[in-house]
Amino acid sequence: MIRCPWVDLSKPDYLRYHDEEWGVPVHDDRTLFEYLVLESAQAGLSWYTVLRKREGYRAVYAGFDPQVVAEFTPEDVERMLLDPGIIRHRRKIESSIVSARAFLEIQAGFGSFASYLWRFVDGRPIVHAFTSMSDYPATTSQSDALAKDLRQRGFAFLGSTTCYAFMQAVGLVNDHSLDCFRRRELLPAF
Repeated sequence: MIRCPWVDLSKPDYLRYHDEEWGVPVHDDRTLFEYLVLESAQAGLSWYTVLRKREGYRAVYAGFDPQVVAEFTPEDVERMLLDPGIIRHRRKIESSIVSARAFLEIQAGFGSFASYLWRFVDGRPIVHAFTSMSDYPATTSQSDALAKDLRQRGFAFLGSTTCYAFMQAVGLVNDHSLDCFRRRELLPAF
């Protein structure tokens, strides 16, 4: 079975993530919030490092309930900094709380975060035609626009590179390589 060139075939949990989650269009706000927190935590690290800590994040972040996370206090931050189940980086933790508050404001203004988010791709996934690792961009004009808008709305620790990785993960773009078995399965019906 052929997969995207970035997948490490020796890691079963990484394979499962690629085969079952990566690039699947997400419209559920809690799942979108989860990916925002995890992608921000990944900055400067490998995705696999964060993926291995995902269950720890789910526990510490109240199942990624943005309403609960938005209420976290400085005492919660100190507690989180001691938890080995997550990336213990003060700025990343503090920014996730700030971003949860901004996330809730977007939900209130647009009816859902998904409604807000999918506007950046006109409501349907952008499909790319990549064959090798060198084809994958770090950013796109859409990720630039999303990062800029999120920052203006109060999000922290989210640049264009992080936003592009987020867009790939939640299916705003289909970046499965041309020969990857998942590509065709996720192609939008036109």
